[in-house]
Amino acid sequence: MFDRSRRRLAQWFTLSMGSILILFAVLLYLREARDRLQNFDSTLYATSQTMMGGLEELEYQGQRQVDLEDVPLLGQDSRLLETRLIFARWYSSQRQVQQFFGPFPPEQLRAPMGFVTLSDPDSSDRLRQLTLPVYRGDVLLGYVQIAASLSSVQVPLQNLQIFLTLGVPVALGTIALTGWWLGGRAMAPIRQSYQQLQQFTAAASHELRAPLAGIISNAQVGLMDPIDPQEQSTRLSTIAAVAEEMSHLVSQLLFLARQPGTLPANVLQTVDGQQFLQQVMDTLAPQVMAKPLTLQTSFPASPVDLTVESDLMRQAIANLLSNACRYTPAGGTITVSLKPSHRWIVIAVADTGIGIAAADLPHIFDHFYRCDGVRSRQTGGFGLGLAIARQIVEAHQGTLTVTSAPEVGSTFEIRLPRTTDIFL
Repeated sequence: MFDRSRRRLAQWFTLSMGSILILFAVLLYLREARDRLQNFDSTLYATSQTMMGGLEELEYQGQRQVDLEDVPLLGQDSRLLETRLIFARWYSSQRQVQQFFGPFPPEQLRAPMGFVTLSDPDSSDRLRQLTLPVYRGDVLLGYVQIAASLSSVQVPLQNLQIFLTLGVPVALGTIALTGWWLGGRAMAPIRQSYQQLQQFTAAASHELRAPLAGIISNAQVGLMDPIDPQEQSTRLSTIAAVAEEMSHLVSQLLFLARQPGTLPANVLQTVDGQQFLQQVMDTLAPQVMAKPLTLQTSFPASPVDLTVESDLMRQAIANLLSNACRYTPAGGTITVSLKPSHRWIVIAVADTGIGIAAADLPHIFDHFYRCDGVRSRQTGGFGLGLAIARQIVEAHQGTLTVTSAPEVGSTFEIRLPRTTDIFL
């Protein structure tokens, strides 16, 4: 599906950019041809004006053919030399040829006035012909007709045409490759999100399947013929416990779905950091005493303010403490510390538990991820606590990191921006 979408995206990108490129190339060629032809016509017209004065003097000499040097001022005009004049003709007012040089002209002038493009019968070049009437006052003296080779226009245009013919396909190929690469870059987040969604859905379905099976099996037994009331009560209690566990899982899944991005500033409040952490620790006291574990703190002497959404941050820290309790053997120690700095406030939860292998560290914040071995389903939990904690911390524009070593312990650090740095 993604490869097909990537191909379509690349095709549309190539089609759109290629169309623009081809249109640009055509317009460039047409503009260059127009400009060069206009400049050529301007030079040819200036040349005709230079010739008119000299040809008027030869009107009554009766000479049928003259050399270039016989026309006064003709050989002195540099623009004439640049036009590569092929022929020049002087016709009388009755359109009869009087004087010329170059190929033998028709006796009668039949060409239209103005510029005309002709084919040169002696070469592959094209000619640009200009025919103009010559007046002295209101009296028509005759007509002048000159023509020059268009090679000075054709050669640059042919070179430009070759360049565009070769360059445009290369550019189209480059655009296609770029479109394929950009399509891959554009589709990468979507592909990753889709894969994560598939993994998340599969993992959530798997997690829900086990408690649902437990509820169904216990309910089916409870619906059978009357059994011992104590056993029936036990099964109902099991159903209630499993349902409560499912409710907790669904709540966690809903939180992950409903808390994207950064929290708005209006939901944050400033709380006393030491008091806030102590309240969270008090909620975990029964779990700590059950093992038992030693729970200690390392707080600064002066108050430290936290700017947080208290319910969410309480859940994040409770998840870290709950993990620490779960994976720390009886007799171990859990330390909660609070360290302010210039720009950050660091909350750390350190334990002396079983630790985390280096291969598992990059994945422990993934949804439903559980490390191999002792960190398995038997230790409890759904593998969502750390994912939720990280999402809450990142919603506060903070970071959650971990350092750990097997059989030594783990330290989770929450770095939150100070009040003055939030949302600047």
